[in-house]
Parts: sequence; structure tokens; C-alpha cells
Amino acid sequence: MIDVLVVEDDPMVAQLHEHYLNQIKGFKLCDLARNGVDGLKLLAQKKYDLVILDVFMPNMDGLQFLAKVRENAFDVDVIIVSAANDKDKIKQALRLGAVDYIIKPFEFERFNVALSNYQRRHSLVEAQDVIEQEELDKTNIRKESGDLATLPKGLDKHTLVIVWKSICSFDGMFTTDEVAAKVGISRVSIRKYLEFLKTVNLLKLDLHRGSVGRPVYKYLCIDKKSDLLNVYTR
Repeated sequence: MIDVLVVEDDPMVAQLHEHYLNQIKGFKLCDLARNGVDGLKLLAQKKYDLVILDVFMPNMDGLQFLAKVRENAFDVDVIIVSAANDKDKIKQALRLGAVDYIIKPFEFERFNVALSNYQRRHSLVEAQDVIEQEELDKTNIRKESGDLATLPKGLDKHTLVIVWKSICSFDGMFTTDEVAAKVGISRVSIRKYLEFLKTVNLLKLDLHRGSVGRPVYKYLCIDKKSDLLNVYTR
């Protein structure tokens, strides 16, 4: 299990990090700090594998925090998730050893790829004393987006392919029940796949009035030709 510390002053973004981390196997959100000062105090007290770090924060910003992490030789990796997109801040973060940099606003798919890449490298380094170049290259933290990403807990890549093919067979909007009938699995399970596809912006959800006035939620496929799911299903 990879133990994670989130250093983020925005409660809504922190909640989003927690939600995303709960969907990715192998990660555990241990603590949340609202600024760099509190983050350093936690690092001095406990052992973490990974810090998910914002840049713009009160008292001590993310880059000052990262510099202190290196100065104190804390044994921890850092992924930055921030609205700071000017080249000087990004260059400084990378020079201070950030293993990835995600610019807000971001989607689950980008977050998932970053953590999946990190997880592969972390597992390799922890498992072996001597590592071959070829093995290390396969887990390069800055791989291109064609890498295989990890699906949220409870989802299976083969079932995802079947669900996606079923969705693409609809001409317009469809309901959870209609997909469940086509695929042959429970609507509860189907809803998990539909919510994932909505999260990665392949579906949108709208509320409609049924024939007797009851609200009905219907999905619409945004891009049937998208190859986004390749990073999850190859």
C-alpha cells in the first residue's frame, strides 16, 4: 500500500483528491495538511511514500515546501497538482524533484495515469535491490499518455470493453436499465461503469421527465470514436 499525504488548502480539491485516491487500488490517503508548514510537521512525525502537493497556499507555498523537503532529506516522492502553469514554477518544481506535475483543472484520467506510473516505479524499486535499465524504462514516471492506466476499484477491463460497445450501439440517449439489459449484468454494476465513463468525459448525464412525470436519468455518449479507453483496456 502506498501511503499518501495531501497538502492542499482548498477543501473541495482535497475532497476530490480523496475521492480519486479511493478509486485507485494500492493507495491510501493517510493525512491532509492545509499548508506547507503543517505538511512539514506531519512529515517529521510520520512516514509517507507520496505527497500530492498544491503550489498556491498560505504560510508556506508548495515550492517552498518542496525545497524544505529536499533540505531535510525526507524520504518521500512528490506529485504537484496546481493551477500554477507558468514555466518558471514548473521548472523549479521539476528541478526540486517533483515526479509529475498536473495542472488544474484536471480530470481523473490524467490523475490516474500519473499515479499508475508512480505505482509501477515504486513497486519495482521496493521489490529489487538491483534494477536493470530495461525494467526501469518500463516504469518511467514521465511516460507518454499511451501507458496502461489502472481502473477504479471494482471495474474490470474486459467488462468495460463490453459496456462501451453496448453504449456505442445506441443512436441517442439511453438509461442504466437499457445498458444492463444489453450487457446482461446488474444495473448496480452497470452504473459503476457509466459513472466512470462520465468521469473521464465520455458520457454526459441529463435528467428527463418520464411518461408519468417521474424523473429519468439518461446518458449520452459524447465521442464514440474516442480511443481514450485504450489506456485502461490494452
